[in-house]
Amino acid sequence: MAYEANLSRYTYQQLERGRSSPERTSNPRLMTLLAIAQVLRVPLEDILPAQMPDLTAR
Repeated sequence: MAYEANLSRYTYQQLERGRSSPERTSNPRLMTLLAIAQVLRVPLEDILPAQMPDLTAR
């Protein structure tokens, strides 16, 4: 998957774990999400969360 989406294996593994670094949750770029959706042959909406997260919470 990582190779086909042109992502590093490390980046893809971190996304699978929901992390962008050990202390931070994942926040992938739109282009990364588009690449993954394209490889999976699904619409972008299918890989986004059903509920919008509260972006004002800290």
